[in-house]
Amino acid sequence: MKPPVLKRLTSIAVLVSLCSALFIHSQVSVKSAPATLINSKISPDLRTLMQTDGGAKVRVVIQSTSGSAGLIGSLLQTLGGLVVAILPNLNIRIADIQANSASLLAADPTVSYISLDAEVRTTGHIVTTTGAAQVRAQNSLLGLNSTLDGSDVTIAVLDSGIDANHKSFSSRAGKIAFSKDFTGENRTDDPYGHGTHVAAIAAGEGSPTQGAYEGIAPGAKLVNLRVLNSQGIGKVSSVLAALEWLVANKGSYNVKVVNMSLGTPAISSFEDDPICNSVKKLVEAGVVVVAAAGNNGKNSAGEKIYGAIHCPGNSPAVITVGASNSYGTDSRSDDSVASYSSRGPTRSSSIDEYGQKHYDNLIKPDLVAPGNKIISAEAINNKLLNEFPSLEANKYSTSNMKLMYLSGTSMSTPMVAGAAALLWESNPKLTPNMIKMILMYTAQPLAGSNTLDQGTGQLNIAGGVALAKLVKGDVLLGLLGPSFGSSLLSQTPPAPQSTISSFTFPWAQGLVLKRTTVTGKELITKYQVSYGKGYVLGDGINEGLNSQSINSQMWTSGVALNNFLMRSEGLPMGSGSIFVSTVILLGDGFVMGDGFVMGDGFVMGDGFVMGDGFVMGDGFVMGDACALGEGSAGMH
Repeated sequence: MKPPVLKRLTSIAVLVSLCSALFIHSQVSVKSAPATLINSKISPDLRTLMQTDGGAKVRVVIQSTSGSAGLIGSLLQTLGGLVVAILPNLNIRIADIQANSASLLAADPTVSYISLDAEVRTTGHIVTTTGAAQVRAQNSLLGLNSTLDGSDVTIAVLDSGIDANHKSFSSRAGKIAFSKDFTGENRTDDPYGHGTHVAAIAAGEGSPTQGAYEGIAPGAKLVNLRVLNSQGIGKVSSVLAALEWLVANKGSYNVKVVNMSLGTPAISSFEDDPICNSVKKLVEAGVVVVAAAGNNGKNSAGEKIYGAIHCPGNSPAVITVGASNSYGTDSRSDDSVASYSSRGPTRSSSIDEYGQKHYDNLIKPDLVAPGNKIISAEAINNKLLNEFPSLEANKYSTSNMKLMYLSGTSMSTPMVAGAAALLWESNPKLTPNMIKMILMYTAQPLAGSNTLDQGTGQLNIAGGVALAKLVKGDVLLGLLGPSFGSSLLSQTPPAPQSTISSFTFPWAQGLVLKRTTVTGKELITKYQVSYGKGYVLGDGINEGLNSQSINSQMWTSGVALNNFLMRSEGLPMGSGSIFVSTVILLGDGFVMGDGFVMGDGFVMGDGFVMGDGFVMGDGFVMGDACALGEGSAGMH
């Protein structure tokens, strides 16, 4: 009998049209450009629509080269299209066109990619079990700043809004530094209930509950960018508009971290997808972007599924977070990866000029964090609770202090966002790639799970902050930046282990780098080129058809590639039993062993509605999850 699974559709359909096609060359381009080259610049779902209903009116996102906006606008006008929005910082135009017009637009050399404005949806002891409380206590005992709580850092939350009157936010003046709606509903509160819960996990005040339900970085400010409407649904174009705002205004509000507990099907390669390209711009500008992996780790029969990481979690530039199960205890001795948490490799793809399909096959998630039955702020009168009253935590009776349960990678993502804020505060000189490196290196490998389940392991804030504090400030200064291979730490690195709630565990002592993993003490003792701005962590790995090697100009000799992805025994990366060779990720093969990867990136029968841009299963994880003790609700 199939276990009962109630899954709530929570996909944000984001459609951004970039109007930058060069009209004066378009007719020549259509005639001369090979059809395969034109098709490679059109997203798979849009190509399917062109074949089935080419006359349909659609909203698209057009990515282009810089400086071509006016010419693309002319071409759109000639084709009968309408420019809806211009996002100049992202080189994107959003437009309404006839589906068949995409071929004419794609033929123009200044247009880099065209995709549908698809839908995007959402995917109590947290401070203690993650080590955040421990860090604050250690500072106090040492006579240091006892308020290592994210102060002087702002976290931007792209979600369904924030209930600003909830005590988690209203108890500190100026907590929500800015709010803006991108849904068209002209409100920034949270009638859906997801964004308030997420924001409080990252940065909720603990004083109203005497610290019992405190966010990871309670001193951090918040920027509330509402991209999901009152039904928990948004558009790709809404998300892109919010990212455009961030690129332009991040400095004015000191935004250092962006939380994206939402997703859309990862269809187009990260190199083409407009959201992936936009978040990469933010990371290159010095902002950490944290994204949910998704909640499609198993099918309706409860079988493990691989290859269901969502966008923008499929981007190598972001920190992609899966969900772990802490079973409601502070101790980390029995923690495991939640069965619903989406697993890698990423199956977004591109088509080359010869018409051949290539999957990204990146190792994801990067790490996991607690995501089951998380108690956090309850937005007043929210839709989620009205539909599912069992989510009420019954902790407080005052309307603006109530708390509710939710589970999913949506909840684990803001834990990592809060952790990033703490690392920024402990050492403001860190780059986004260094923060990502430190969080992966110090993670706790969870026994029984492989690399595609958990990345390097479970979030360890205590170890992350301890290491971050030792990174030299001066090594990151200067016009030319740090030199390759220079000493990274101010003193001998600490023992690679942490003790949280009386349980001692080793650090992963390794990193996920796109399609391989890497280990070595020099990851933290020497500066690697890939740690700097303008790079993606993992740049500098040479890949052939069936082999990988390190570029010695970007990685020092004391860093070693691993040839296999492992099933962990709770020991540092590289230990345990072999799961699969990393070489398989260089091709388009299937991952065999614990499960399987669907060849087209869609999970059939559980999680995705084919061809319509909706993400299924990014809402509640109930029924079988509840029976397994993995939480009563889950969002992406």
